[in-house]
Amino acid sequence: MSDTLQELKDYLDQMNIYGRAAELLFWDMRTIMPKNGFEKHAQASTFFSTEVFKMSTSDKLEKIIDELMKPEEYEKLDDMWKYVVKKMKKEFVLDKRIPTDFYEEYVQASTESEAAWEEAKNAKDFSIFAPHLEKMIEYTKKMMQYREPDKEIYDALLNQYEEGMDSETIDRLFTELKNELVPLVKKIIAAPQPDDSKFEGKYDINAQRQVQKLLLEYIGFDFDSGTVGETEHPFTMGFSSKDVRVTNHFYENESINAMFSAIHEGGHAIFEQNINPDYDGTVAASLDFMGIHESQSRFYENILGRNKNFWIPIYDKIVELLPKYKEISLDEFYKEINHVRNSFIRTEADEVTYCLHIIIRYEIEKAIFREGVSVDKLPELWNKKMEEYLGIVPENDAEGILQDMHWSDGSFGYFPTYLLGSIYDGMFLDTMREELGDIDKLLADGQIKKITKWLNEKIHKYGATRRPKEIIKAVCGKEVSAEPLMRYFTEKYTKIYEL
Repeated sequence: MSDTLQELKDYLDQMNIYGRAAELLFWDMRTIMPKNGFEKHAQASTFFSTEVFKMSTSDKLEKIIDELMKPEEYEKLDDMWKYVVKKMKKEFVLDKRIPTDFYEEYVQASTESEAAWEEAKNAKDFSIFAPHLEKMIEYTKKMMQYREPDKEIYDALLNQYEEGMDSETIDRLFTELKNELVPLVKKIIAAPQPDDSKFEGKYDINAQRQVQKLLLEYIGFDFDSGTVGETEHPFTMGFSSKDVRVTNHFYENESINAMFSAIHEGGHAIFEQNINPDYDGTVAASLDFMGIHESQSRFYENILGRNKNFWIPIYDKIVELLPKYKEISLDEFYKEINHVRNSFIRTEADEVTYCLHIIIRYEIEKAIFREGVSVDKLPELWNKKMEEYLGIVPENDAEGILQDMHWSDGSFGYFPTYLLGSIYDGMFLDTMREELGDIDKLLADGQIKKITKWLNEKIHKYGATRRPKEIIKAVCGKEVSAEPLMRYFTEKYTKIYEL
């Protein structure tokens, strides 16, 4: 190993110490921090995040990277370090354009905005959040103008979360899906619906926590390298492949949402836990291709978790933990978890109408950044699109525009990755069937770990070293298309609803 490469490793170790502190503060703020602890936590979080940013744009780091980019040094590197150095150079150039004082303001504003969003959601009052949202939109615009001044802002944002996916590509995929999906949803809604009255009742929170543990272990989450927490909005954090954390939110009057949140976040976590551990602490492990990340969480949640066969080996254990299920057959449970209905909350939506929830957010983001729609008009626009696509209008801001936290931290361009993930899943399912055979039989026989291993080998271990289109090409041998997902929806729901 050259002295320069060792210098880079030592530098990254120091940077990761600050990064770990910032991440732990974020975890604490979202899970167990008391309300009155916010100010000091926010101050500390801003400090550590800014220190990481300073180190990532320092003259010292630039000198190290430039030395390693010299042909005589670069050729000595193995493939992983070649990737790391090349990507760090690219990110350095972009980040170096951002003034440090602006970055510090951005982090502080983001922290305050997240707290305001939570307060506004609980109060069902958009006006509490509106000034913070307006500030985050302006900060985001300025951030992208610093980073990529020659790029159209919204395309730059989309590329930031899913490299290679611009609005032209996404428009094609989403239109392809929407044109067939809207008529299918109308047919399903018009068909006789399952009776969900049996699911009404009380569900012990501690019992639901045990169900979560059962589900996470069943799909392959490693508790020796992970843990769980509780928060308003479920999320996953990967500190390294050896420390991956998931959160959930439990309701006493309902149990299914927490089950599927557990499976969804577990999918994210399994990805993080199975990245090549040699990548830890480097950009090779920084999974900033969120469509691919969402494809894994949604594959577990929907393609596997909403398959009746997934539950056959474990349904009796669910019944033991949740006695209410003694009066609910597996067939009734299966119909309920695939109950298609026009509902307000994205995270609680069925897998079919969920796609329309994402298209709504995508179209609103384009309206914000391309049409200049003002913040005060957003609730009205949101409600109009909900009525257009789903035939319902939210009664309050909490079940409307305030339901998601993503815009509060400036994550514009992130929402489309959820639907891109589902589109990828249709393609992965086709390939998996070709290579592993009958997926229904594997699930019914309790061999889900074979599926997890396939995903580990085909996708997870590579971390961030393959871009989205490269992954699709390598795994499926085809270009990205929404056709397999739409075929999956049509075949599955035609059978369930006897259309």
